[in-house]
Amino acid sequence: MDIEKIKDLPIIKILKEREIPYIEWDLEMEDDTHAMLVKWGKEGATDDDFVNIAVREGLKAFVESKEEEKSDEDND
Repeated sequence: MDIEKIKDLPIIKILKEREIPYIEWDLEMEDDTHAMLVKWGKEGATDDDFVNIAVREGLKAFVESKEEEKSDEDND
């Protein structure tokens, strides 16, 4: 993810927050089964799902970049 592009985004206003409890599994399966599940997931995903993924990944990348900067400063 390009952190520099994040700076170019317009303001995004959080209107509402929802706690969504879920469980993630580490699964083992054949490649064709994985491909089928990915296809089904993409078919069921909404634009809002993709926006939420993008925001989550963007925040994660931003925090990681700041942690790297801090680590670099600490090592100097």
